[in-house]
Amino acid sequence: MWTRTKVLGGAVRAAQSARSRPKASCDVSRAPGKTYSCGPTVYDHAHLGHACSYVRFDILQRILSRLFGITVIHAMVITDIDDKIIRRSLEENVSTTTIATMYEEEFKRDMLSLQVIPPAVYLRVTENVHHIVAFIEGIINNGHAYATEEGDVYFDIQSIGHRYGKFVGAVEDSHVEPVKSNKRHWRDFALWKQSKPQEPYWDSPWGRGRPGWHIECSTIASSVFGRQLDVHSGGIDLAFPHHENEVAQSEAYHQCGQWANYFLHSGHLHLKGSAEKMSKSLKNFISIKDFLQSYSANEFRMFCLLTRYRSAVDYSDSSMLEARTSLRTISTFTHDATAYMKGQLQCSPIQEAFLWERLAETKAAVVKALADDFDTPRAIGTVMALVYHGNCQLQPVAKSEGGTRSPAVFGAMVSYIRDVLDVFGIDQLHSKVQEAAVDSSGGSLEAVVEQLTHFRSEVRAFALTHQEGPKKPGLHPERVSLLKACDNLRKELAPLGVLIKDRGPSSTWELTQRKLSQRVQDEDQEKSS
Repeated sequence: MWTRTKVLGGAVRAAQSARSRPKASCDVSRAPGKTYSCGPTVYDHAHLGHACSYVRFDILQRILSRLFGITVIHAMVITDIDDKIIRRSLEENVSTTTIATMYEEEFKRDMLSLQVIPPAVYLRVTENVHHIVAFIEGIINNGHAYATEEGDVYFDIQSIGHRYGKFVGAVEDSHVEPVKSNKRHWRDFALWKQSKPQEPYWDSPWGRGRPGWHIECSTIASSVFGRQLDVHSGGIDLAFPHHENEVAQSEAYHQCGQWANYFLHSGHLHLKGSAEKMSKSLKNFISIKDFLQSYSANEFRMFCLLTRYRSAVDYSDSSMLEARTSLRTISTFTHDATAYMKGQLQCSPIQEAFLWERLAETKAAVVKALADDFDTPRAIGTVMALVYHGNCQLQPVAKSEGGTRSPAVFGAMVSYIRDVLDVFGIDQLHSKVQEAAVDSSGGSLEAVVEQLTHFRSEVRAFALTHQEGPKKPGLHPERVSLLKACDNLRKELAPLGVLIKDRGPSSTWELTQRKLSQRVQDEDQEKSS
C-alpha cells in the first residue's frame, strides 16, 4: 500500500508511475527533497534522447526549488562498469577506465552546455563496490537473495511474493537477462556476476566478480539518503525492470514498505515519423554536440517545456522552429516594452488596468498549472497569452496623441516574464546572443549597434522631412536615395543578427540569432516598415 507523503510541498500533485500510486496532492512541507536519478552508462556520446530526460527533470527540480521553496538534494550515479563499457574497451584496446572517464567528462560538458544544474554529488559505481558488496550481504541475511556455486548472486523474487510488480506493464521488458540453470526462478535477477576472462573484477565473499545492473542504484542512493527517497526520476524505459528491481532489493534490504515516495518517469524522444525512441543501439540518434551547432540550449529547453514531461515527444526541425518562434515572440515583446518604457516607442493610450488584471491572472494560472503535475505547456501558454495582450497594446503610431503613459505595467510584465523563464532555466539576459555581443577587444557590440541605429534614425528623419510651401508638397527628391539606403541597411543587417524596427519617426533594435529563418525575418521587416 503506497503512503502519501509531504515531500513535494504546497499543492503540487505528481503523477505516480506505479500501478497502485495515483496522482496525489501533497501536504505543505518545506523539508529538503531527497532526489535520486539514474545517470548515464558512459560508453558513448550522449544524445538528444538523454538530453530530453535530463533537461525535463532539471526543469522540475527548478520548479520545486524556485517556485515552491523546496530544497532539492540531488544525487546521480555514473555507471562506469558495464557490459557495453567492457565491450567498447576491448574494441578500442584501452582500459574500461579510459573509456568511462572520457565519456563521463563529455557527458558533464554536455549537461553544462544545456544549462542543466549539476547534482549535489556524482557517484561512480567503481568507487562504491565495497558498499555494494555489503548491501548484497544484507539482502542475503534478510532472506531475499542467494549465492550459487558458480559465484553469482541472485535476488529471490518469490521471497517477496505479491510485492513484485509495481511497474510491470509500464513498458515492454527490453532488458530481460538470459535464463540460466542456476537460477531458482526465471525472474530472479543478478546482484553479483562472476568474473569472466578479460573483464575487470573485485573480490567478494562469493569470489571475484562485479555488480549487477540494478544493485548499484539501490546501494548508492541508500548510501547518500538512507532508508527512504523522496523522488526517484528516470526515463520511462527504466521503469521495468530497472526501477522495479531497485524497489524490490531496496525494500528487502531496509525491510520497509515504501523505499521511494515518488517515481517520476519522462517520456521518450522520437524522431518525427518514427515509432522508435532515439537510441544508440538503433543508430537513430543526434549527439548533443551536433545539435548545439544548429540550435541553442534555450531553444531546446523551450522545446521540452512545450510538452508534458511524462509524454513522448517528436523531434523535428518544425518542432524546434516552434520553440524558437516562441522565444522570439517573448524576446520581441520585452524589447518593444523596454523601448516603450524608455520613450522610444510611441503608442496609443494604454489600457493599463486591463494589463494589471491580465498580469495577476497569469501569475495565479502559472502556479496552478505547475502545481498540477508540472504542466509546463499550460504554463507557457498562459505566459504567451500575457505577451499577446501586451503586444496588442504596443501598437506604434507615427505621432503621439499625448496623454498619460503607462511604463510601470510593462516593467512589471517584463520582470515577471523574465522571472518565470528563469524558473525554467531560460536566461534571456545572458543568452548566447548577448554573450557573443562582446568582441575579443572587449568592446560592446550592443553599444555599436545603438550608435549605428541612432545615426540611421537621424539620416532617416532628415530624408523624411517634407518640403515647405504649397507648390512642392512631399519629400525632397534628392533625399529619396538616403531613405532607400536606410531601408537597405536595415535589410542587410537582419541576416547578420541585428533586427532594426522603424517605429514612426524613431527606430528600435534587437540582437537575434543568425540561424533564424529568413522567412521569419522578412515578416518582421514588413511589419516594421
